[in-house]
Amino acid sequence: MMKKKIVLAITGASGSLYVVEFLKLLADVDIEVDAIISSAGEKVLSLELDLTSMDLGGVNSWFEVKDFTAPMASGSSRYDAMVVLPCSMGSLAAIANGMSANLIHRAADVMLKEKRPLVLVVRETPLNRTHLHNMLKVHDSGAIICPAMPSFYHHPHSITEMAGEFAGRVADQLGIKLDGLKRWGEESNC
Repeated sequence: MMKKKIVLAITGASGSLYVVEFLKLLADVDIEVDAIISSAGEKVLSLELDLTSMDLGGVNSWFEVKDFTAPMASGSSRYDAMVVLPCSMGSLAAIANGMSANLIHRAADVMLKEKRPLVLVVRETPLNRTHLHNMLKVHDSGAIICPAMPSFYHHPHSITEMAGEFAGRVADQLGIKLDGLKRWGEESNC
């Protein structure tokens, strides 16, 4: 059986902590992660956490955002799923309208056309009509919209714990089974 492979795309929306926690969760499972980061995503990662993409552990290979020869640019690639974490409204708009201006958009388009899971962790507030329309368009095309909205029923003690629990929900949407996540009804305090 082949190892599960996913594409992680990081765009310029706020939410770098989610990426760090998502990669930490995947470190304990046998998943191959290939990643792409936009220049705005790199900038936000630096502003929010004082990190670069090369500081992130758990990534098998990094691909340049303008590299249309990367494996995830083709439907013949063997990726099982993709997550855009976080997903800016600009990236959402490009994906919703089939505008493959970079490798992130193209890889997302490939996931949609091949009917593979594509999770978009959109991050913006408030939402305008265009944002909502684009979310509906990608939903109707088969994407999963998973807004960066952490839960509180598990009584997180820190922002990091809250981000980790949300990252676990993202993994669920990708079909990645993780042990140890707090789930509704499975704890006496829920």
